Amino acid sequence: MAIDSITSQTLALAGVVQTAYLVDQIARTGTAPAESINPSLNSLFAFDANSTEAVYSGIHGVKLGLQVLTDILNGDKRQQYRTIIRYTLGMLYLQKKLSANDELLNIMRSRLEHTSIKAEHFSNNPASIAKSIAAIYQDTLSTYKFRIQISGSMQQLQNSQNADTIRALLLAGIRSAVLWRQTGGRRWKLMLNRRQLLNSARELLSTF
Repeated sequence: MAIDSITSQTLALAGVVQTAYLVDQIARTGTAPAESINPSLNSLFAFDANSTEAVYSGIHGVKLGLQVLTDILNGDKRQQYRTIIRYTLGMLYLQKKLSANDELLNIMRSRLEHTSIKAEHFSNNPASIAKSIAAIYQDTLSTYKFRIQISGSMQQLQNSQNADTIRALLLAGIRSAVLWRQTGGRRWKLMLNRRQLLNSARELLSTF
């Protein structure tokens, strides 16, 4: 499949939606599928990827995000996914603020490069690296007045490992939001290009 700009935007947006979905799952239940968490977190270390799909180690890396994005764009389950939509829009907003702060971007890049050394040993246990990524999120994006308010079970949110994974996933989602913007995505285009994005997501899912 040739990767055009709409396809690239769809993959990147699916990356944002996937992290939003995973954050919601962890916040409510304390669990989420490792096969989706791993490519999301590993996307933070794809510094020199030569394509959008390569950021996620292939299209399969955002399969969950494509499924959820399809449901949202189709409109059938929009109410069911209202929290995920809120998280997604929050990450798009933070990305826009971050893009105007070169100093913070440089700090994040430097710290992620350092953390990527640990990530070489990253397996199916995301907790081993999530704490380091969460610290980067806290020291950078948490300094903004705007915060993404996470809803869920107080028991799950007070669990330090869950909190680290949630922060790490939010950073990964914002990384996908950066990619979405780099491929031409804009918030005002979400409704304008909804049908194109939906068709693209369906076409990508049909490859599995």
